[in-house]
Amino acid sequence: MDKKFDVLVIGGGITGAGIALDAATRGMEVALVEMQDFSAGTSSRSTKLVHGGLRYLKQFEVKMVAEVGKEREVVYENGPHVTTPEWMLLPLHQGGTFGKFSTNIGLRVYDFLAGVKKTERRKMLSKDETLSKEPLIRKDGLKGGGYYVEYRTDDSRLTVEVMKKAVDNGATAINYTKVENFLYDNNGKIEGVEVRNLIEDTVYPIYANTIVNATGPWVDTLRTIDGSKKGKTLQLTKGVHLVIDQSVFPLKQAVYFDTPDGRMVFAIPRDGKTYVGTTDTFYSDDPVHPSMSIEDRDYILGAIKFMFPSVSVTAENVESSWAGVRPLILEDGKDPSEISRKDEIWESESKLITIAGGKLTGYRKMAETVVDLVARRLQEKSGKTFNNCMTKSLPISGGEVGGSKGFSTYIKDVVAKGMDAGLSKKDAESIAKLYGSNAPIVYSLAKQTVENNGALSQVLFAKIRYAMEYEFAMTPTDVLLRRTGMLLFDINKVQEVKEDVIEYMADYYEWSNERINTLTSELEDEIHKATVPFEGKLIKQ
Repeated sequence: MDKKFDVLVIGGGITGAGIALDAATRGMEVALVEMQDFSAGTSSRSTKLVHGGLRYLKQFEVKMVAEVGKEREVVYENGPHVTTPEWMLLPLHQGGTFGKFSTNIGLRVYDFLAGVKKTERRKMLSKDETLSKEPLIRKDGLKGGGYYVEYRTDDSRLTVEVMKKAVDNGATAINYTKVENFLYDNNGKIEGVEVRNLIEDTVYPIYANTIVNATGPWVDTLRTIDGSKKGKTLQLTKGVHLVIDQSVFPLKQAVYFDTPDGRMVFAIPRDGKTYVGTTDTFYSDDPVHPSMSIEDRDYILGAIKFMFPSVSVTAENVESSWAGVRPLILEDGKDPSEISRKDEIWESESKLITIAGGKLTGYRKMAETVVDLVARRLQEKSGKTFNNCMTKSLPISGGEVGGSKGFSTYIKDVVAKGMDAGLSKKDAESIAKLYGSNAPIVYSLAKQTVENNGALSQVLFAKIRYAMEYEFAMTPTDVLLRRTGMLLFDINKVQEVKEDVIEYMADYYEWSNERINTLTSELEDEIHKATVPFEGKLIKQ
């Protein structure tokens, strides 16, 4: 690329996407590169909650609870199509992590710190009320429950919608492009990067006045290349989730519950499945390929048996799983669950800006802090001035639906367009809920459905086309894992349609036989990782 950008962001997870959007809307010339697919790292492997971090009150992380609690509402208002309020049940048992009195006080403080709206403030439940919300909970020692609101999200789609909005505002975003080296001026200051396009295997430079390292688990890898890995470093921890069909685990209510070893785990109903997680163990292997081990699986199955003793879930009932790596800032002597989720910004002698730590919920605020620093550095360097941050009330792509209050009305109004395209009312509604104000584009693609799409339904065909034409999807795994979530929540359907998806994408992109074989193997590897545990051992303190 010949042009010199104001800022280059390295990393296409939620943090990098947020930085790109903030910088672009302030009037900066922005580029972003990601070595995998957008959101392929931590940002597609979370518990899929935009939550306020209730458990951080126990660690007296008052400032963090206040900040992410308020940001939760911002994320929801700017993208109600990818964020949904979810009432969470916190069962209180004799000898459990939370007592009835402390939970009442804690949730009250949580409501205050997080600025929770009146209709979503906590409720304390009796034993009978708790069991009426979720009859599967262990009755022995049950004293009652807390009832409060979290926000369920599709983490990968949230990331992609933020990235699309950044591109709409002028950012240049490229996936499958890996930074291999930094380029320096005569004073030893970073002035660019050398990247490799991993699809075409070409190498070229990108120049920018400021460079931000927002690579999550790979933050220290880039600091090492820069020669600036000193002081604080990352501690990676792994989290695993299991997906079980509702016919086996008929959970009707999201539950945040104790484990036998004193941790807390979520069980959440979604699309006919129940998913349960997460583990929290130290991790030192390749962050590109975390996966479920037998020990991970058995730990979560044990937690389910402990809290839901009437549910007979076995290893054979686990349909799929996912594993993610959390890039936390090292704190010696602490167990994984005790390490702070705070974010920190570092600036090296070469002027590389690095953002590390943090949570999905706080991505927008983290981006604002980083871009404030970038704006100061650009003004010092070139005298340029930029707009103030405007992302707090800026809908992301698909979010132009009148906020959370207007979303249901929007869905009713737009469904007719989907039905005009030949979709059933149910399918038109599901597309509207998933794609928000972008739904009419998906409808128009559905209308173009051609015959002979094999097992591809009209809806899936439209989703694939949309993912390729509007959402940067380059591979079958991009589509089936990250753009649609099918590989996580409908893996049997993936097995049914995978060959037709590959064939359709191969024809669209004109792949060679070698490329088809490579991407078919990649998809099969992801299916294998999701379904078959490896014989691994957890790393413990």
